[in-house]
Order: sequence, then structure tokens, then C-alpha cells
Amino acid sequence: MRILQRKFSHYTEPQKFMKMGLYPFFRVIESDQDTVVSISGKEVLMFGSNSYMGLTNHPKIKEAAKKAIDKYGTGCAGSRFLNGTLDLHIELETKLAEFVKKDAALVFSTGFQVNIGVIPTVTGRNDYILLDELDHASIYEATRLSFAKVLKFRHNDMQSLEKLLKKCDPHRIKLIVVDGIFSMDGDIVNLPEIVKLAEKYEATIMVDDAHAIGVIGKQGSGTASHFGLTNKVDLIMGTFSKSLAALGGFIASDSDTINYIKHHSRSLIFSASITPASAASVLAALEIIKSEPERIQKLWEITHYAIDNFRRLGFDIGHTETPIIPLFIRDNLKTLALTKKLLDEGIFVNPVVSPAVSKDSTLIRFSLMATHTKEQIDIALEKIEKVAKQLNIIR
Repeated sequence: MRILQRKFSHYTEPQKFMKMGLYPFFRVIESDQDTVVSISGKEVLMFGSNSYMGLTNHPKIKEAAKKAIDKYGTGCAGSRFLNGTLDLHIELETKLAEFVKKDAALVFSTGFQVNIGVIPTVTGRNDYILLDELDHASIYEATRLSFAKVLKFRHNDMQSLEKLLKKCDPHRIKLIVVDGIFSMDGDIVNLPEIVKLAEKYEATIMVDDAHAIGVIGKQGSGTASHFGLTNKVDLIMGTFSKSLAALGGFIASDSDTINYIKHHSRSLIFSASITPASAASVLAALEIIKSEPERIQKLWEITHYAIDNFRRLGFDIGHTETPIIPLFIRDNLKTLALTKKLLDEGIFVNPVVSPAVSKDSTLIRFSLMATHTKEQIDIALEKIEKVAKQLNIIR
């Protein structure tokens, strides 16, 4: 056995939980991503999806994808930089820029590629990247590709951020990168105070709106819109794999910044473009979100309903204020056991355990779609309360 294989042969953590019957990952779904999915031939209520608008099986989106395949085929066979740019991509970038009220937008193949392609491109040696400690993993991964100095501030703590800004060379780029809605805790970034600090210290703001597009802001256009601060945020990032029902991502900014990123971002230049079907799906999703505002209204109605009931039942749900509701268990084994027992009861939720979080911060991530009904939520609440009491998580 070679050194590499010998090293990895000692990694047996997944097998340990498989033997215990508690392994919760790579569960195979045999149907579309809806409020009810099929697993091993059994119907299960889905409360682990990021499809906040519930659009992944919308007939208009599926029809748009089919038409795109008929016209353009299944792929572009190259990068945007060379042979992989379609008129469909240009139309999508125009519509995205209009949607988030920026001069221009640029489409990448995934949201992850947006972050690892933009952050190292706009910062260089002797610059600074300032991160919230709960920022998404793709943001942290992006900093490893940058020569800039990385500074981490406590979650949504403006005193901590200002302390770091004071240490920065005032003549260098200071890029503050934050999630709009934090993907695990479900709270919203304190953007108004970040804007004040950015103006005070001449810093640049980038907001990752992966979980905010379709959820907050005018017509679901994101965090900057939510606070009325679009002109104060320099870079707005978003993904297509959540509310926009496809695969890919984008960055929006002023025209000069987008022009620079377009010609320097390695994850754009050296990756194949998103498929015609994905681009068409996002265009259709944007139209539906704008033409059916009742979807966002419904999402918020059931969000408040679920949050109020989880608090009534005695769950620790932290500071969430969005359709992402963390149920803090603060125990690895109990978190995994709750996930397994709930699946047995027909409820799909996502566990978040160490090392992704510290052992005293483990949680169940319960997320909502606009297409969930109160009746479905009531079933989930009943099952979750029952199993949580069995495991002594709540009284």
C-alpha cells in the first residue's frame, strides 16, 4: 500500500456511524425535489431543501429547460472565455443585473466558483479580507487562493469588525465579505452597521446572497435591497441552486469591476459554462418570482408559523429570522440519532455536526419552501417533538 492510500485507510469515521445505523449523508432521493420526496420507495416530508421558492419542478421552468436543450443542445463544450458564451448567457446576465439593481453581472458555473473566482481576483498581496466567522465554507476556501491578509471577526459583531479595520493599512483594499442570510443559523447580517464601518474606513463590501435571493428584499432581490442599501454594497453574489431552481452562480457590481473579473477570474476562464438548460431555467425562475409575489408572502407566513411553534415547544433555535431554522442539539450523537429517527418517521432534515461546527453547536437544519403547507409543518412539528422528547432534547 502506498503512502497516500495508507493515510486514507485510517479514515474510518463514516464507517463508525454506519455500524451504529446513524450515518446521515448521501441519502438517495428517487423523485423530484418537492415538499414530499421518495426515499427507498417511501414518501418522506422534505424539510432539508434549499429550494426556498419551491420552483424546482415548476412546469414553466421545466418547459424553458426543454426548449433550451432543443435549441442549444445539452452543453456548451467550453468556457465562457472562449467558445462557451451563448446569447442566453448574455440575456441572463442582463436580467440578473436588473434584478439586483447593479450595472452588470457575470455568470459562473456554480456559486462556489463565484466566491473562489472573485475574492482572490479583487484582492492582492498586502490587501485585506475581513470575514464573519460564520461565513460559508466557499468564502473561506477562496481566501486560501488570495495573497491578501485574512482577518476574521466574531459573528455579526461590529465592535470586533471595527477593531480589525483599525489594524488595516488605510491605503490598501479592505474587502468585507459576509453572508446575507447565514446558511446554518438563519439570521441576517447587520448590513446597515457594516456599511457605516465601510464608509468610515474606506472598505469594500461583498455580500454572499446565496440564501437571500428569493427570500428577502424587493421581489426577493436580496440583502442589500432588504435594507435599502444596494448602492452601498460593492459586490452582490448569488447562486442558482436554491431559489432559482438550477445550477450556477453570479456576481453583480459596477461595469468596471465586472470587466476586470471577467478577464482575470481563473474559475470563470478555466471552467465550462453553465448548460443552456440551467440558464433558461434561471431566466424562467426570475420571471416567476417577479410575477408571483404571493410565493414570498407564503414563505414568510409559514416561516413565522414554524418559528413560533418551535419556540413554543421549547427548542433552542438561536437568533434565526428566516426560513432556515436551526434546532440546536449541542450533542453529536443526539443530533445524528434525531436525524435517523425522524427519517424513520417520514421527516427529512439535515444534521450539522462536528467538525463542520464545534461539538457544542451541533444542530438540525430545518428549512422551508414556499410550497410547504401548514398541515405538513404540523406533521413535522408533532414528529420532531415526539422524537426530541424520547432523546431528552426537550422536556
